Amino acid sequence: MLSAESSISQDESSLRAQPKRISHLVSNLRQTNKMRRKKRTNYSPSGEQKENICSWIAENIKKKECIYYVESANMTDTRQTVCMCGYSKEQHLDAATRPQPFQSKGTWDVNEHIKEVPTDAFGDINFIGLSPRIGKQFVRVSSDTPSNVIYQLMTEQWGLEVPNLLISVTGGAKNFRMKMRLRNIFRRGLVKAAQTTGAWIITGGSHAGVMKQVGEAVRDFCMGSTNKNTKIVTIGIVTWGIVHNRNSLISTSGSFPAHYHIDEENQGSLSCLDNNHSHFILVDNGTNGKYGVEILLRAKLEKFISEQTKEKGGVAIKIPIVCVVLEGGPGTLDTIYNAISNNTPCVIVEGSGRVADVIAQVAQLPISKITISLVQEKLRTLFHDTYYTFTEHKIVEWTKKIQDIMRHSQLLTIFQEDKDDQHDIDVAILQALLKASLSHDQQGHENWDHQLKLAVAWNRVDIARSEIFTDDHQWKPSDLHSVMTAALIGNKPAFVKLFLEHGVRLEEYATQETVINLYNNTDPSCLFHSKLAKVIEDERFRLEFLKSSKLRLHHVSQVLRELLGDFTKHLYPKPKSTERPRLSIAVPHIKINVQRVTLRSLHKKSQGKSSCSMYPVRDLLIWAIVQNRKELAEIIWVQCYDCIAAALACSKILKELSKEEEDTDTSEAMMTLADDYEQKAIGIFTESYRKDEERALKLLIRVSEAWGQTTCLKIALEAKDMKFVSQGGVQAFLTRVWFGELSVDNKLWRVIACMLCFPLLYTRLLTFRNEEEVIQIQVMKNENNTEVFPSDPLPVETMKNKMSSRSHTNILKKTNCMTPTERFQAFFLAPVVIFHLNILAYFGFLLLFAYVLMIDFQPTPSWREHVIYFWLFSLVCEEIRQVLYDPDGFGLLKQASLYINDFWNKLDLCAILIFIGGLTCRLIPVTFYPGRIILSLDFVIFCLRLMHIFTISKTLGPKIIIVKRMMKDIFFFLFLLAVWVVSFGVAKQAILIHNEIRTDWIFRGVVYHSYMTLFGQIPSYIDGVNFNIDQCTVNGTDPNKQKCPESNKENHQPIFPQWLTVLLLCLYLLFTNILLLNLLIAMFNYTFQQVQEHTDQIWKFQRHDLIEEYHGRPPAPPPFILFSHLHLFIKRVILHEPAGRQKQLKEKLEKNEEVALLSWETFLKENYLLHLQKQMKQSTEHKIRDTSDKINTVVDMLELDQVKRTCSMENRLAFLEEQALSSAKVLNWIVNTLLDNGFGSKESAPVIVSSKLNGDTDLKDKDETSISTCHVNARNIHYPDSNVVRFPVPDEKVPWEVKFSIYNPSFYTAIKKDKQFQDPYTDSLETLQKINYNTYDGTINRQSYCATYVVQDGLPLNPVGRTGLRGRGSLCWFGPNHAIYPIITQWKRNKDGSISRKKSKKMLEILAIKHISSENWALPGGSLEPGETLPRKLKRILKYKFLEKFQQLLNESIEVYKGYVDDPRNTDNAWIETTALSLHFEKQDDPLLLELNQNIQTHEKDISIRWQVVDQKIPLYANHKDILQKAVDCYNAYY
Repeated sequence: MLSAESSISQDESSLRAQPKRISHLVSNLRQTNKMRRKKRTNYSPSGEQKENICSWIAENIKKKECIYYVESANMTDTRQTVCMCGYSKEQHLDAATRPQPFQSKGTWDVNEHIKEVPTDAFGDINFIGLSPRIGKQFVRVSSDTPSNVIYQLMTEQWGLEVPNLLISVTGGAKNFRMKMRLRNIFRRGLVKAAQTTGAWIITGGSHAGVMKQVGEAVRDFCMGSTNKNTKIVTIGIVTWGIVHNRNSLISTSGSFPAHYHIDEENQGSLSCLDNNHSHFILVDNGTNGKYGVEILLRAKLEKFISEQTKEKGGVAIKIPIVCVVLEGGPGTLDTIYNAISNNTPCVIVEGSGRVADVIAQVAQLPISKITISLVQEKLRTLFHDTYYTFTEHKIVEWTKKIQDIMRHSQLLTIFQEDKDDQHDIDVAILQALLKASLSHDQQGHENWDHQLKLAVAWNRVDIARSEIFTDDHQWKPSDLHSVMTAALIGNKPAFVKLFLEHGVRLEEYATQETVINLYNNTDPSCLFHSKLAKVIEDERFRLEFLKSSKLRLHHVSQVLRELLGDFTKHLYPKPKSTERPRLSIAVPHIKINVQRVTLRSLHKKSQGKSSCSMYPVRDLLIWAIVQNRKELAEIIWVQCYDCIAAALACSKILKELSKEEEDTDTSEAMMTLADDYEQKAIGIFTESYRKDEERALKLLIRVSEAWGQTTCLKIALEAKDMKFVSQGGVQAFLTRVWFGELSVDNKLWRVIACMLCFPLLYTRLLTFRNEEEVIQIQVMKNENNTEVFPSDPLPVETMKNKMSSRSHTNILKKTNCMTPTERFQAFFLAPVVIFHLNILAYFGFLLLFAYVLMIDFQPTPSWREHVIYFWLFSLVCEEIRQVLYDPDGFGLLKQASLYINDFWNKLDLCAILIFIGGLTCRLIPVTFYPGRIILSLDFVIFCLRLMHIFTISKTLGPKIIIVKRMMKDIFFFLFLLAVWVVSFGVAKQAILIHNEIRTDWIFRGVVYHSYMTLFGQIPSYIDGVNFNIDQCTVNGTDPNKQKCPESNKENHQPIFPQWLTVLLLCLYLLFTNILLLNLLIAMFNYTFQQVQEHTDQIWKFQRHDLIEEYHGRPPAPPPFILFSHLHLFIKRVILHEPAGRQKQLKEKLEKNEEVALLSWETFLKENYLLHLQKQMKQSTEHKIRDTSDKINTVVDMLELDQVKRTCSMENRLAFLEEQALSSAKVLNWIVNTLLDNGFGSKESAPVIVSSKLNGDTDLKDKDETSISTCHVNARNIHYPDSNVVRFPVPDEKVPWEVKFSIYNPSFYTAIKKDKQFQDPYTDSLETLQKINYNTYDGTINRQSYCATYVVQDGLPLNPVGRTGLRGRGSLCWFGPNHAIYPIITQWKRNKDGSISRKKSKKMLEILAIKHISSENWALPGGSLEPGETLPRKLKRILKYKFLEKFQQLLNESIEVYKGYVDDPRNTDNAWIETTALSLHFEKQDDPLLLELNQNIQTHEKDISIRWQVVDQKIPLYANHKDILQKAVDCYNAYY
């Protein structure tokens, strides 16, 4: 709790260094795989971790124990004597009961007789019969344990993540009733606030009151959450001495787990732990049965945590804290008061009862209306059971504290269930924190920036939209860059979308520092992180002189090239200079705010520099995709220009990552996302192809500089995006490439006819593409169509039918578009023609090869065989050309790798090598016949090559694909079959044949015969019926006969167990012929059904490989292809002419044309997204969800309306009661007036006002009088720099004239050894009578600027009124203590020298100082020493030689204030009065101003001096702000 905040020691050791996140990628390399496999959900320590925890706790955590037994006068409920500490004698150590050296004192001292010893209670706790063990940790700690040790225990040993928010819940410690609706709202809202922001909830931890409500809220959330990994950290800080059944937690070696039983029936005055909390800190001060021991430690811990800075995503914020109050008693009011005093925002849940309702009901009243009588009435109403315990002093104290709380209304948020803008308490909690941040003394922009950082850390975009991005502040895009980085790293797409809506441009945001910083902060659990770390590690080992590796963009490029494929260029080229690369920064994180460096300053420094590449949106998209961040990638992809290529590249990257991802769920998610991006590419390309075919095809083959100088088509093929490749537009393009310059409408028989008889080319049998375009244009002109290029081209046959034969001929003659040579060349260069020519040639090769093998295979090769050799040589040359042909510039090794990876190339290579081997054997006479065998087998391989040729066929192609898939099924089937074949064969052979040593017959018996049995060839000797001795050899001497089975030597009859062999045969046939063969048929059927659905897609996809092959193939078929090879050799090697045949598959556009094309693509992308959105809205699922949301909204509105009606009725009744009371007062006054004037007798006067109302009237009569302005700071409950507590003085009791009978303040005077002269320390009348008041007392001026003050009992009385403390406190003199404060100002200037303005008013700057021990700035000045004219603090900052001149300046300055100062150090008998002098310099070149700046001493280590811009938010002391405002008003400046 926060109730003991004031007693926190200022020298509390703090944890300066946060647990550092290892940002260096290389150092994370060994941990990455572990993190990827283990995503922590519920912390459950392993054996090694248990040992570490035990050893750490033994060294750092202590408990407290009584070491001296002194019997107490108090006894337990069981009439048992106990020690002063509360424990019985049996619960003490033996040493504690023995006589001690100090026993004679007879007193027991908690500080002396309770010592710290190592703790004996820690580990896991398991609540018996209530909840399973899910890693609930507990520890018993000493009440003096430093906060940093406990924080280290929670974050490092318990493994808790540093919170984004600390929610301290306080209130009633006993069970209380709450309205069902309010209870549900509280539970739902509290858990939502903790779950969405990543907060810690801290409570009292017991199983009662508000702690039980919090625990049940967490329990309900965990039970209803679909995500089992979700865990809310709920920490209970409990007093060890009041925990029931705590002995079950004690174990010196730790309990893993400790079994704890909740026994509410027998707990008595103790309390049980709540089973729904996740962690427990049991605070021990060595006593038993005393409540409230944990308050001080809890307050220290909460303050310590709130001072820590959490850095995540490049943004660092101090952990905010909020106090949530539910119900509560007197202790809760102290908690609220201390929280408000420490600037901690509080959320009060109205309607929960007692203290919460008292504060909520007076929150809307002005402070002057919050009187003692009002508070008394509220206490009587809300504390009706315990009102009798409230003394008059207690009521006064409550009134004073409530008044002080209400003075900080910006820190107080009242949650009302019927309030329109607070449907849930989570909104109230976050609004309270934002509202509190507005009150901080920060400059305007810093304040808004802090609020936005909080909202991002909490991941509450709804709060950001409603509370931050309002009309009150205009955000510059550059101001959002730092939080944009935090949103990206933290994977908060809603914020990224919000920032884009408010003007952030990714092109300006993604600088080189930003991109590298993002890669430095990649999720360590993602696969890309480990791949990137491996690349850096490899480079470090390769370059041994590098002691440390830095992440550079070319490292990222290496990984991306592995994922995209070697067909792309590096996205980030490696810098030429390895010593000082431009695109690199150090890997470790930038420490924000800790080192006074912010991400905003980083972005400001990077402004004006070129971005890391020309494609910043692409860089961000890749960063999101490699981490599988779906929503982020979606938002960034929408911003892309080259969106089709980007979508296909994302699909490729995701598919490659999914292959290596070990986690199945993540791999499936990647594949699903890859399919989504493929579908996006299909949608946009379909839209573009529908609008304009030519532009769409340009998008397909355009060289994309952003994606490694490749094309969309190439990326889709490498990514195996079959759906995209099978899209109609892509297939139309491939068909166009397949037909070359021929029209795609030409029938295949016409092409073959022209191949066989080329003079037909010069007839109208074939149509060429350019002729088709001419005909189409002419037809459109004839139809008076204004569109020169129609969007839907007509087929050639249709166009020919629309015009006569004569007109068609005339058009072709007039155009004269192609010469005979051009027609001949265009025809024979078409891939379709080249393909069919190669088919004819290949069939010729196979026929000739078969003829030679079967008919003309002579010892001396014939001319036909020589033709085959020559033909094969041309095939070898073509294969070499394919290896060397490198249009994309990949290099020989890469091109050879691509060649080898193709299955058909492997088959070609195998066939050629076998042919060479067979030819070698054939030419050697000894191996002539084996050579023919080898060549015969090679012929089979050449025939199999025909399958590749037939893949172009729409009929045979899909069937070949099915056959290939079924081949895989056969291999798996053969494995199962081999098990049965071998097992049956070996068993059969061993039973029938004895010691067969011939290997070939063993193979026949075991494998061959068993296999042939499947097809009905059952061995005749297996059952002995058909046994014939002539068909076998007895001794195995005949190599052509098998060995006879076991038989009788006399009559040669079989003696083997025929029943066994027959049984084995039956079982074998049963499992193989029936089971396995039917299984094979079922597998084939399943494969066929599965592949048949996608056969068309697969065929269309594989069709491209054949088209591409023949598109780049020389036109002449083998063996005439050698002439083409010779022509290419001369052209490329000798003449060095570039290749131009690949233009149709890759085209580099001019810059202007490319920009126009991409703009058109972006327009179509917007249309596509709008169409998708429309489809989604029209879907049944969306309509059902929308209807459900509307119904829920209506139900909530009805419930809220019901609550409002109830509240309205209550308000109306209260208003009527107030009116009745007012009317009664008026009538009472009329009656009294008439009686006083002799009208009637008092005995006959009617009783108008009840006794209750009379009592109220008496209590409130003082409230009607106006209360004069009184000091506030001088009545703070806690006197500064001491443990002194003032007597509470409400506003109405401040004036001395007002009677305050119970007023009895204590006397306090601080001893100051550093002061040479000061008044006496005591209130002795004899000593005080020596002081002369209201005049000069020697050199001491005791005259007041206000008026002559009253002296009573030798002590002067504060002229403003009571303060709650007698004496002179920390002041030096009784009566007025005079001070002087110069207000030194100048105009704030712009860079051009002009005066800055805000809201049309000039802006000032003041000279301010700050002491190193203070958080606030102050005006230069201070108290005057007797006889001095300048304060000592002012002399410290000015050089001695300048003091006299400065005194002259002050004499000429303007006095803006002279009088009483409301200072926290004031008392009833001593107060501060000040003189404020305004010293303003109008010109910036004023010689006196320049001289002043030169004479300011800046060498003081404990004092900081600066010119501060005047603003309401400057961090000045409150009383200094009041004085400053008076000076600002003199110059009509901005404030």
